[in-house]
Amino acid sequence: MTIKAKHQILIVGGGTAGITVAARLLRKGYSDVAVIEPSSAHYYQPLWTLVGGGQAKASSTERPESSVMPKGATWIKNRASAVEPADNTVTCADGTTYAYDVLVVCPGIQLDWKSTEGLEDALGHDGVSSNYRFDLAPRTWDYIRSLRSGTAVFTVPSGAIKCAGAPQKIAYLASDYWRSQGVLQDIDVHLVMPGARPFGIPAIADSLDTVIADYGITLHTNSEVTMVDAASRKVGITSVGPGGTDTMLPYDVLHAVPRQSAPDWIKSSPLSTGDAAGYVEIDKHTMQHVRYPNVFSLGDAGSSPNSKTGAAIRKQAPVVVDNIDALVTGQPLRASYDGYSSCPIVTSSHAMLLAEFDYDLNLEPSFPILDPTTPHRAYWYLKKYGLPFMYWNLMLKGLA
Repeated sequence: MTIKAKHQILIVGGGTAGITVAARLLRKGYSDVAVIEPSSAHYYQPLWTLVGGGQAKASSTERPESSVMPKGATWIKNRASAVEPADNTVTCADGTTYAYDVLVVCPGIQLDWKSTEGLEDALGHDGVSSNYRFDLAPRTWDYIRSLRSGTAVFTVPSGAIKCAGAPQKIAYLASDYWRSQGVLQDIDVHLVMPGARPFGIPAIADSLDTVIADYGITLHTNSEVTMVDAASRKVGITSVGPGGTDTMLPYDVLHAVPRQSAPDWIKSSPLSTGDAAGYVEIDKHTMQHVRYPNVFSLGDAGSSPNSKTGAAIRKQAPVVVDNIDALVTGQPLRASYDGYSSCPIVTSSHAMLLAEFDYDLNLEPSFPILDPTTPHRAYWYLKKYGLPFMYWNLMLKGLA
């Protein structure tokens, strides 16, 4: 094995987590920071729901990766394909190998389209779309605005996914639009989810139950769409818990969300938890790997049991940076992440509910003046304007 270069801190992934950590490390005085990232484009994915709901343009969510790569970081424009933590090396898709003193693993999450039978081939035509792909989010809006009667099905997969609220947000945006057009009563809307309730916090679930009832949405709990039959435009629903549904449903519009997992190369690596999801096995408070002390992980690929959101990364990144600094300087790791995550749930074209909570599902509202369990217009403006501004101008620069 020939090592092309060695870096003091090597970051795998130039998405939200990788760029934020790199910026914070450079601000702390570290000069040898490298980021492995193959993509030329960087996306603000939380707005893709609004793109699919006709409330934002896809182009506003995309910028060149070069524009967000922190000055002073070494950009290795390649794709990581293997890691050998015993040797302190990462190998890329073209065979080049890089060594490190400290490794930060944040390659994001893998969309497993193939794990739902028939879904991958159905995407992008005949009413089937997904806001989980940049190129398809505008197609979602095309299908929603052209539907005047029929059946619309919105799916939530089992297992952890990025932005767990996104699959139901688009159902509410679509229903709100159809109501504004006077056609909601002619559309049979179904929301299929694997949980017993629409949210894990009872007060928020109660609020969402009200939203669902107001739109007349049929909610299938403890159920999952496991098959898409594009030829007959039907989905197969399978029960995954008590009271779940086993049935076939027709659709005219289908918004499908794939199951998700760690990237395959992580699953097969020594860093993995070893189960089907295969995430990087870390201490949920320090973000340090449980077996390899000089390896840290954050964001969607880490095993910490928080909701996989950009808001979680915003709280994880300072912890990772402080604990890397402690490791490098021979100090005990003191920084701790409490599991904070934020799930902005858009309930209409003018209101949003902002669920903020920790590992124990305790509410942690940033704006205690507003009831965190009910939708507010002010949160809608935060979602559409405030959060994107903070992301591009503060978070990615290590300032928030």
